[in-house]
Amino acid sequence: MKRLHLHVSVPDLAQSIQFYETLFGAPPSVVKDDYAKWMLDDPKVNLAISTHRTPGLDHVGIQVDSAAELGELSSRLKAAGAQTFDETNTTCCYAQSDKSWVSDPAGLRWETFFTFGEAVTYGESQALAALEAQAKSTAACCGAPAAAPEPAAQKAMACGTGSC
Repeated sequence: MKRLHLHVSVPDLAQSIQFYETLFGAPPSVVKDDYAKWMLDDPKVNLAISTHRTPGLDHVGIQVDSAAELGELSSRLKAAGAQTFDETNTTCCYAQSDKSWVSDPAGLRWETFFTFGEAVTYGESQALAALEAQAKSTAACCGAPAAAPEPAAQKAMACGTGSC
């Protein structure tokens, strides 16, 4: 089973928890000082909110129930020509997960992931950081958001020669 994932960065966690509790008619399944998550069946969504980034939609994704499903989604992304940033056994959002990150043609970050455990810290995604750095670098160099991540060497070569 696949579940849509939305991660929204918020300026006031308590106020946002109250809003989403009212909207969904349910309390969050996870609440931390800087993070809350709802695992809803109607609609079938994993909604996470946190105070870690600039307020607004942070990223979207698809949560899967097995490593095999994650492999299938990651293969589809690669077959579509998108460079993925893969992580195994990473800690992010108070969970242990395997992930594959990609940016769509408009620059929206997508996360496909299989969660297999809880974590006591929020953690940080090195792949997400690489994806964000690549998007910022391409935008600064070329004046537009990146269509898809590219290897650092290719980016440096293209931007360094003025071909942006």
